[in-house]
Amino acid sequence: MKITHTSSKHQQNRINAYRVNSDSYRFFNLLTSDVMLDKVEELLPDHRERLYPPTETLSMFLAQTMSADRSCQNAVNQAVFHRLCDGLTAGSTHTGGYCRARQRLPIEMVSSLTQHLGEHVIEQLPEGWRWQGRRVRIIDGTTVTMPDTSANQQVFPQQCGQQTGLGFPICRLVGITCHASGALLNAAIGPFNGKGGDEQTLLRTIQDTFQADDVVMGDAFFATYFFIATMQARGVDILMEQQGARKRSTDFRRGKKLGERDHLIMINKPKTRPYWMSEAQYDAEPDSITVREFKAGGKIMVTTLSCPASYPKAVLKSLYKSRWHIELDIRHIKDTMGMNILSCKTPEMAIKEIWVYLLSYNLIRLMMAQSALLADINPRSISFKHCLQIWLIYMQQSLALSDMKNGLIFQLMAQQRVGNRPGRIEPRAVKRRPKAYPLLMKPRDEARAEVRKYGHPKKLK
Repeated sequence: MKITHTSSKHQQNRINAYRVNSDSYRFFNLLTSDVMLDKVEELLPDHRERLYPPTETLSMFLAQTMSADRSCQNAVNQAVFHRLCDGLTAGSTHTGGYCRARQRLPIEMVSSLTQHLGEHVIEQLPEGWRWQGRRVRIIDGTTVTMPDTSANQQVFPQQCGQQTGLGFPICRLVGITCHASGALLNAAIGPFNGKGGDEQTLLRTIQDTFQADDVVMGDAFFATYFFIATMQARGVDILMEQQGARKRSTDFRRGKKLGERDHLIMINKPKTRPYWMSEAQYDAEPDSITVREFKAGGKIMVTTLSCPASYPKAVLKSLYKSRWHIELDIRHIKDTMGMNILSCKTPEMAIKEIWVYLLSYNLIRLMMAQSALLADINPRSISFKHCLQIWLIYMQQSLALSDMKNGLIFQLMAQQRVGNRPGRIEPRAVKRRPKAYPLLMKPRDEARAEVRKYGHPKKLK
């Protein structure tokens, strides 16, 4: 069949359009932008010139996390078309080379870029976005599941109550976010079960993220004696709900009274040394700490913001209500972006996948901060999902990068605001009924053998 000049030109135009619409192409431009280029070059590992160098591999990995089709095959197909448009040899569409390139990508590179981007976001924040001129950080933890492979089970074992072959490996994640912008500043990853896998242990590995004059918020689980003592020694203030054991023994008739159900109280160092602390560390801790306890909104709070004139109860209560932002941040990462269930089959790759998701999240937060600055609004008032949708549409359309630089994308991102719904309460219940199939209560191999022998069981009514 003879190919005419017109049909050949039409085919080339289609290839060029696919290349412009390539998700990884857009991310490559972000990674090599003025914001990221120096840090990327600093973190690049020693490598040979391959089909998938580290920067291109990371850009393809980022595109996977934001694509509806997260398969490696889709990522490789896009890379092949990109090379065709540049006049290079297309190479193979097999995924083996790309998967090996992802394995060579250092976790340290991805995690450092994520932290660098988070720091860059908060450096842009104007003074008016701070709380009483101070930086507020929020901490919280969550879990994600991953494929049920023997390697994942060994490092991230499933819940103890589940039978072998029925559960999925679970990973615990503790993160620190910026209260004003939502940017992720740091994160720690560990197993869900086993010694050292609790949220307090993970937090200790990243507590150097906090700087003097910061205000740290978290739920009651983090309000421990040794964490508060460490923060006080570093000039960091905390605002948290009181732990259950302390809450039951709180007596506002004791200590120095600051107001109604508001006092300063001295707490003695626990007599039992924690398993994770050496004797030298335990002896170096102060024998007692002084904190402020107050009751507001039906909760007993603990804080080191001890001056009731500078920090009235009503002001602290309002600030602590905004701790809910991190719950929404976690929902954005896990549900909106799709990190709830990982796809990598080895522990190292699963950890790397988490950091790539967090890097993608910070890229969106960077755009939201820039949008908020242009529109002179608070970044928390902008819809995260709307910004993510705008970015995905931008990647799919033939818009030039100049459209992003001249503010068109940022103007669109700033148009949709989140609803102001203080005190919103919703039932934690599912209205839509599940599929009428029984739960898998035995290993899949055994269940598959029974199906071959007896056929499929009847659906539940």
